[in-house]
Amino acid sequence: MQAMQYEITLPADYDMEIIRKRVSNMGPVLDDFPGLGLKAYLIREREEGSPVNQYAPFYLWTASEGMNAFLLGPAFDGLVGDFGRPVVRYWSGLLHTEGPAQASTPRTAVRRSQRLPEGTPLATLADTAVRETERLAGLDGVVCAALALDPRRWELVHFTLWEHDSPAEEGERYQVLHLSQPQRAELSA
Repeated sequence: MQAMQYEITLPADYDMEIIRKRVSNMGPVLDDFPGLGLKAYLIREREEGSPVNQYAPFYLWTASEGMNAFLLGPAFDGLVGDFGRPVVRYWSGLLHTEGPAQASTPRTAVRRSQRLPEGTPLATLADTAVRETERLAGLDGVVCAALALDPRRWELVHFTLWEHDSPAEEGERYQVLHLSQPQRAELSA
């Protein structure tokens, strides 16, 4: 499993309705994309307390072949044509687990990054992070949770989808506009 995200920061006065319409029209295109576990179409808005207007979709891929086909294909080309080529961050997936609200439509996503301190064995840090992800996944309102590792920056990323707008979890908060999930069941395997 691989996790991936790019963030397109938009002007402070950008009409975010343009992004909502884009997702409404284009979101279903990936609803059956091979190799895609899930794609959460995410936005943050200044009017809602975010420091920026941003379109920042988050992906979980079942295999790198699907991720590569997307990045080198026409769907990503369309985004590049409209917004320029964004920096794409990707992580090695460590865990995906379903939550009690797994059948619900997610409304909120939270992404939290955690730097891995020197001096503690990486396996110990990963075990602790896996337990934390499992704890998160068990909370009321959680649709699913994932954990990924960036070995370049030695950072863990926790990503959680929630069925409501007010999760107790700390981190960057996003509104979920659409969820494509053609191979979501394969992520937990």
